[in-house]
Amino acid sequence: MVGRVGPGSLELTEAHRFPNRPVRLPEGLRWDVLALYAGVLDGLRAAGEVDSVGIDSWAVDYGLLDADGALLGNPVHYRDPRTEGVAEQVWATMPAAELYAATGIQYAPFNTLYQLTAAHSTAQLAAAQRLLLIPDLLTYWLTGEQGTELTNASTTQLVDPRTRDWSREVADRLGVDLDLFAPLRLPGDPAGGLRPKVLEETGLTGPVPVTAVCSHDTASAVAAVPAGNERFAYICTGTWSLAGLELDAPVLTEESRAANFTNELGLDGTVRHLRNIMGLWLLQECLRAWGEPGLDGLLREAAEAPGLRSVVDAGDAAFLAPGRMPERIAAACRDSGQPVPRSPAETTRCILDSLALAHRRAVREAQRLADHPVDVVHIVGGGARNALLCRLTADACGLPVVAGPAEAAALGNVLVQARAHGLVGDRAGMRRLVARTQPLTRYEPRGDAAAWRSAEARLV
Repeated sequence: MVGRVGPGSLELTEAHRFPNRPVRLPEGLRWDVLALYAGVLDGLRAAGEVDSVGIDSWAVDYGLLDADGALLGNPVHYRDPRTEGVAEQVWATMPAAELYAATGIQYAPFNTLYQLTAAHSTAQLAAAQRLLLIPDLLTYWLTGEQGTELTNASTTQLVDPRTRDWSREVADRLGVDLDLFAPLRLPGDPAGGLRPKVLEETGLTGPVPVTAVCSHDTASAVAAVPAGNERFAYICTGTWSLAGLELDAPVLTEESRAANFTNELGLDGTVRHLRNIMGLWLLQECLRAWGEPGLDGLLREAAEAPGLRSVVDAGDAAFLAPGRMPERIAAACRDSGQPVPRSPAETTRCILDSLALAHRRAVREAQRLADHPVDVVHIVGGGARNALLCRLTADACGLPVVAGPAEAAALGNVLVQARAHGLVGDRAGMRRLVARTQPLTRYEPRGDAAAWRSAEARLV
């Protein structure tokens, strides 16, 4: 994505799009990170001359380097089953409540901490001299310089959100070598410049600086939420739905842990107090199983289907793995005594009702846990284009929903770079610029609040 920023202007243009296809090897599910890096180089070539480059990606996954800086193997995919049962091993040494009090990170089976525990006795980890999270790995290949960006580091479950530094206590108790990690960087810090070989391969004219951004894509997306004040909730929608609040300090209570809320770090010392919800992954997997039918037509049919007829728990780990999603959703409805969806349109309506219900629960619980009331919900990311999901979320939450921008992560990435180079002001100024320049759609709540309470009671 190419961003152009000026006084009162913010434009984003897609320069190049490429697939991200994981590969199932005999040893497990892996990311094809070399193909991703090739896609990055192709994208830089297509972008043409630029003033800065910044990389964001998903969280928790990493590559391991040897003493010469060479990659030891394709990074393990967070959906690989190697972490099954690992959390219980970790909690035997450091109970879950203590771990949460130290890091504020929710339980998810794929957290980096559990991945490292699962890899503890492997030859690859024994040979590793450096661990780089995915965006830091790509940045290293572009620049030759190593670093660990803080917003993404906070998702490893090895950072203290109060000190914004590594938690030595957690690492020592659980046998994690923090020397594996490169020095921490903050969003806006310089991350080197494109290597001569990269300039030659992409046709760019140097020097081209690389700037550390909020390299966790959710942190970048939240940085671009077009909020007018602090009384807002956000839902970053895509494969996952990340629903929560932007706070000045973490919420490390036992009640927050029991509700499975996380405290990830954001721009300018902020904390993203949020819950992970399975998100549009449910629909993406169904579309794949149905042979990729036209989404627009399917959503029109789903809008006409009866609402709240059947709902499932969109946070259920049973939906984490790929494959046979329509059958698994049908089984969940059947097991809970609800009508089984009979068509793709009914299944789609079940998914979107369930996501809206999960958004409702997360937004309400976040406000209560943080004692932070909100007046509006901002939906950003790909789901902002899904009018039915946005309307259902407004109805479920009983709050106005402002949908957009859809490319929030890319905009947040660009704005942090622009700020580092003196083109925009503070975080509030960044958000005002997004609000003035990007198309937004507002949905007012309507419908029967009692119906949503009844549907929620079915899941409880």
